[in-house]
Amino acid sequence: MHDTFFFNPDEKGERKVLRTHTSPVRIRTMEAQKPPIRIIIPGKTYRQDSDATHSPMFHQVEGLVVDTKSNVANMRWILEEFCKTFFEVDDVTMRFRPSFFPFTEPSFEVDIQCDRSSGPIVKFGEGTDWMEILGCGMVHPNVLRAGGLDPDVYQGFAWGMGLDRIAMLKYGMPDLRNFFDADVRWMSHYGFRPLDMPTLFGGLSA
Repeated sequence: MHDTFFFNPDEKGERKVLRTHTSPVRIRTMEAQKPPIRIIIPGKTYRQDSDATHSPMFHQVEGLVVDTKSNVANMRWILEEFCKTFFEVDDVTMRFRPSFFPFTEPSFEVDIQCDRSSGPIVKFGEGTDWMEILGCGMVHPNVLRAGGLDPDVYQGFAWGMGLDRIAMLKYGMPDLRNFFDADVRWMSHYGFRPLDMPTLFGGLSA
């Protein structure tokens, strides 16, 4: 589904591909451990895109929950709580639009209500605009089978988002490519120090 990057053939004639998402970790996790499974999967991913909101290499994070009673309501609550915490607002309005992802069924694109009248500064928790911020869905039964789990017993949900992209939205950054320029002046402009260490309690907020 994605244009990406392939290595030249190796001595066996095989061409390895740089991953377009972090989803393969889901299968490895299900093969290695039994439910309940609750994991976060951060990592670098690669797609053949390059413009103000896309980069050939970017950072993605996925979440996976597998249990006997996992459902869409659980997933929605987790995503709402994450958005309120990350964007530092008391309330968010979200909508789930039907979509397609190879590893989930049903699949959803998630939009969050916002105000985009201030240019690059997007205000969440208010306004009448909508912005898509992530994808999610219930884990496809075939994925559970491939992981050695019985889909008649277990069900799960997963979601994924670009870390660079949601940082752009939170801090009003107009160009994703600036993340990879290694310019200390750019970090200082947004109120960060190059050697800042984030904490689980306080995060890294300017």
